[in-house]
Amino acid sequence: MTGTNQNFARYEALCQNLRIELIDLLHQKGTGHPGGSLSCCEILTVLYFLKANISPQNLKDPARDKIVLSKGHAAPMLYLLLAEKGFLPKEELKTLRQIDSRLQGHPCAEKLPGVEISSGPLGLAYSAALGLTLGDRLQGNNGSYVYAILGDGELNEGIIWETAMSASKFQADHLITIVDYNHVQLDGTTQQIMPMPELSQKWRAFGYHVICCDGHQLEQLCEAIDGAKQHRGQPTVILADTVKGKGVSFMEGQNIWHGKPIGEEEYQKAIAELRGDKDGTSNS
Repeated sequence: MTGTNQNFARYEALCQNLRIELIDLLHQKGTGHPGGSLSCCEILTVLYFLKANISPQNLKDPARDKIVLSKGHAAPMLYLLLAEKGFLPKEELKTLRQIDSRLQGHPCAEKLPGVEISSGPLGLAYSAALGLTLGDRLQGNNGSYVYAILGDGELNEGIIWETAMSASKFQADHLITIVDYNHVQLDGTTQQIMPMPELSQKWRAFGYHVICCDGHQLEQLCEAIDGAKQHRGQPTVILADTVKGKGVSFMEGQNIWHGKPIGEEEYQKAIAELRGDKDGTSNS
């Protein structure tokens, strides 16, 4: 066990609330990426609240852990977690994707504390995450870890595998890669767009230690991260099996919800589901 059942219940409740806040925010703004934000909710929650040594108080500490959201389109969920953790005022969330806002459509390290690497062009932030890892090694920050969150559609990018080769060569065992393995990308399923069978074997062939888990189960995610930290001599990838649009039935597994605006009727249905309203309508 990596924590008490009571602790997990607390953060499970937080994840449910974050999903409600996400749908509410994206509906208000008429823009954003709901599907991939919903699928990585537990992954980001575990990192920010249970596993990573990162807080607003230690941002200037070179020995801190670093979290890199390589799948930068899931920025709305990242911003919600940063606000929950105290990196930014919650009131600022209302400025999402507005002119001059720090909360751009993709995370910007120059504008927002807590964002280690600007991401958006898929794959680029993963190579930077490896650079952060090797930089920590050179500086003697041997207790620091870099957590990189990738999308499975992002694995289509060649730079992912170039980075993987380098991480293996340099035995970057303080780089912990988590794949938000939701099986759906912008234009369809990952199987339709670019089949990648035997994904765990592919990562092993690139010299990685591979751990598979349910990406919506907090305890499994914690155990996977603990296992990655205990492994030496190889980088670790955690294939976290998730559902795109998790928590909203009509969004789950549907590529159209990669970036579709949420209309009023859809908003009412989604909020009702997430809040467990018995009549299927929200009173928001």
